Amino acid sequence: QLQLVESGGSLVQPGGSLRLSCAASGFTLAGYTVAWFRQAPGKEREGVSCTIGNGGVEYYSDSVKGRFTISRDNAKNAVYLQMNSLQPGDAAIYYCAAIQSSVWDPWNWRDRNTYVYWGQGTQVTVSS
Repeated sequence: QLQLVESGGSLVQPGGSLRLSCAASGFTLAGYTVAWFRQAPGKEREGVSCTIGNGGVEYYSDSVKGRFTISRDNAKNAVYLQMNSLQPGDAAIYYCAAIQSSVWDPWNWRDRNTYVYWGQGTQVTVSS
């Protein structure tokens, strides 16, 4: 069974940092493009970052560029999202999503419909 499991969400103060993890089971992430999405209450789910299967190319939304860093460790079958300088506007449930790189559409990397496999999400709260 193909499964993605996120972890690392927590309560953090403004200006703080968190590292989210997305662990895959049942398939090998090396051949998959993986994205991080987030969804705040009452808002649409938005793509914040993406990494292609073989690494080396990353995408970031304007709202997180320079603060968030996506990385992957194919040996551990995991993708990470390092989040620095967190702001209250970053508070949301964060999801990782994946699709085979061979059918991934880079023009729509931020569209949730681009991805087939989803985790259950991890809560990030930014508050003093």
